[in-house]
Amino acid sequence: MARDDVLVENARMGGDQLAALPTSGEYAARLEAVRARMGESGLGLLVVSDPANLYYLTGYNAWSFYTPQLLAVPHDGEMVLFARAMDAAGAHRTCFLGPEHVEGYPERLVHRRDEHPFDWVADRIRDRGLLPTGGVVGIEMDAHFLTPKAFAALESGLAPTPLVDCHELVNWVRAVKSDAEIALMRTAARVADAAMRAAVESVRVGAPQYVVAAEIQRAQVLGDGDAWGDFPAIVPLLPTSESADTPHLTWSDRILADGDAVVVEIAGVHRRYHVPLARTVVLGSPPDGLAGLEAPVAEGLDAVLDSMRPGVPVGDAARAWDEVIGRHGLTKPSRLGYSIGIGYPPDWGERTISIRADEATVLEPGMTFHVICGMWLRDLGYEVSHSVVVTDSGVDRFSELPAELVRR
Repeated sequence: MARDDVLVENARMGGDQLAALPTSGEYAARLEAVRARMGESGLGLLVVSDPANLYYLTGYNAWSFYTPQLLAVPHDGEMVLFARAMDAAGAHRTCFLGPEHVEGYPERLVHRRDEHPFDWVADRIRDRGLLPTGGVVGIEMDAHFLTPKAFAALESGLAPTPLVDCHELVNWVRAVKSDAEIALMRTAARVADAAMRAAVESVRVGAPQYVVAAEIQRAQVLGDGDAWGDFPAIVPLLPTSESADTPHLTWSDRILADGDAVVVEIAGVHRRYHVPLARTVVLGSPPDGLAGLEAPVAEGLDAVLDSMRPGVPVGDAARAWDEVIGRHGLTKPSRLGYSIGIGYPPDWGERTISIRADEATVLEPGMTFHVICGMWLRDLGYEVSHSVVVTDSGVDRFSELPAELVRR
């Protein structure tokens, strides 16, 4: 069966999950770009285990990444997806690969002390003739779900063919989005705005943090009309008042009180595409330290966005920020943002481009970033952000919400 026929047939069998994904031509372009980079790196086979990269290349989407799974991408020939048997059986519900290109390892291999599923997978890679003759195999050595035991099984099973770090090859291909991907992110932005509005409404005196988190998560799923929400890679982050000097805190049973400032960092998600958004909400009058950050951060954020355009090194955006906040006697040692797109737990970043002064990557149209101006001082934190897409002339903001301190 031809690739286009497989896509259509699988879309019919899998309901709307695959039908709403990019066309087979889009997937072909992605694979072509990946193989071009494989050729440049001398890779005869690429082993992909990052669930975001599996989704990018095949459309496969399931909560199965907690067990070993991988996509074998040869430089020539058909890709093969290997997963747990119970997951492989239904892979056609979301991905376009035909059943002859999906294999499930036996259930008896799940969570064994003395045997790993990739022992079996390595044998099947050999049997299928996917192992390059005289070549090397690229592997995602920094992927979240590739454990040392999994790597050891592949290294042993594919020996003497060497395994080398592919240095996030697929992630870097993903850095430039197609028009179809940007459209999905604009839908995700509607979800993000709806969730942030729900967050602002639920932050009130007497509300427990967990209630705020619940309202945010409800809004993240309901979205905005036809812009429904997928599950986010990161749960709502809600550092509050003195504890806001530490980012990435979640929630507890703390009761919000007058004078509290709640940092809300969330994402809107649609078909795995993430658009993060951060705002700080203060109950009553903001303390002096917090009020003093609002204007410099706003000025700095505008300077960053004004500096971002095609042909400009990413580091220039960070330097524009440093110049502005430096005039106010402030510094920010952490990065200013990062590339975004497809995300799975535990992170919605693409693990490629960071907005910092030493980043030499040159901006291109279609790149998408979360520009997060987070300031973490002693007993105080303030965050405001925009997610943006680089256009032919500058950047477009995904969110319609103003980037300011929200007073309640």
